[in-house]
Amino acid sequence: MRLISKVVVILLITISADTYSKSRNSKNEFEQGRVITQMGDILSHRDRVEPANRILKDRLQNLLPELMRETNIDMWLVINREYIEDPVFFSLAPRPTFAARRTTILVIHDKGEGKELEKLTVSRYPIAGYYESMWEGGSLENQWKRLAEIITERNPKRIGVNFSKDWPLGDGLTVGLYNQLTKHLPEELNKRLVSAEDLVIRWMETRTKQELDVYPHIVSLARGVISEAFSNKVITPGVTTTDDVAWYIRERFEALQLRPWFQPYVNIQRKGDKADVNSPYLGKAGLVIKPGDVLHTDVGICYLNLCTDTQEMGYVLKLGESDVPKGLKKALAEGNQWQDILTSQFKTGRTGNQILAKTLAKSKKAGLTVSTYTHPIGFVGHAAGPTIGMWDNQKDTPIRGDWKLNKNTAYAIEGNIKAKVSEWDNQWVQIKLEQSAVFDGKKVYYLAGRQTQWHVVE
Repeated sequence: MRLISKVVVILLITISADTYSKSRNSKNEFEQGRVITQMGDILSHRDRVEPANRILKDRLQNLLPELMRETNIDMWLVINREYIEDPVFFSLAPRPTFAARRTTILVIHDKGEGKELEKLTVSRYPIAGYYESMWEGGSLENQWKRLAEIITERNPKRIGVNFSKDWPLGDGLTVGLYNQLTKHLPEELNKRLVSAEDLVIRWMETRTKQELDVYPHIVSLARGVISEAFSNKVITPGVTTTDDVAWYIRERFEALQLRPWFQPYVNIQRKGDKADVNSPYLGKAGLVIKPGDVLHTDVGICYLNLCTDTQEMGYVLKLGESDVPKGLKKALAEGNQWQDILTSQFKTGRTGNQILAKTLAKSKKAGLTVSTYTHPIGFVGHAAGPTIGMWDNQKDTPIRGDWKLNKNTAYAIEGNIKAKVSEWDNQWVQIKLEQSAVFDGKKVYYLAGRQTQWHVVE
């Protein structure tokens, strides 16, 4: 196997005891108190094809039938055009698919319990090995007529199509394509068209064993680059700016051929700043980093079709200091306490709104000043599944907050605490944390540990 990069760094992170247990069987060993000394091998784009497609085949064969029956969908249509792809399409198409070429139509038919799904494509270009081609090309009109024939021959009771008022990932079918579909289907079959939003959410949110075997490594890559960025390798106090560090992170990912899904950013909290406890966000960007600064970054990458979302904190030692001030250490510990309160509320069948309410109540009882805004993660950064608070709304989130928690789903455990720091004359400091984790139906496991110690810049 050709390896594009083997990166060796010292990660200034201590892995917690509740690290995702399955990761112990992967290349990276995540043990309590162990310091990770390498980020591991990163595959070239060419060598990512085989593992990504192996995972896809497993999902199509073993997961999708279960989800179609759970959501009562007999046939699922994913119809899209070049340049305006349905967001679900790329989760169903093998690598190295780069677009829906012309009009690409996937037809997935459940023939019944005990039978394999029928996976078809009515498209000008084949998707060999994954979908059986049912049309050999021709005019667009002939393509739609052929689709209507296939659906009519199979006579499904409920035909799922991707439209949704409330879920962006479930709203991939354009009005133009929907009109073409209904124009060519018999009226009786048009009556059987239903929103596939529940199927889309369950498909997008559920992680398989094969995915969970590789997910810890992916998260460790993101954390490793943060550790590099919040070190003297990158930061020279009095010279380096927050923008310099943010662009280092972006360009480091690009050099490793890891796709960022948003531009990283870095900000500073500084003793003497005006810090209003009621402000949802403390910190400034566009500054030169100085000794005594508290640093924060937010980073997200995607690799092997899975995304991460990570926020961590750093501290720049002042002259004469050999360690992070005790008040800041205590604040980070309160951030970990908030994480523990939140993840202890994860129970199968609870809604995101219920988890939020219980977390806020328990945090208040513990004397913590917190804000919780945790979201699902997976094929995309802001994925489908239960919303657990919003940064600008610490009350119920309609619809998406009402979605129930399911097993084998992944989340960015995101939020913050505010604490007064004695060494800063009791100034409020905000500890903003975010770590990728999985809920297995009983417990939450961090996929590559979590930050329990400060990154330190000397």
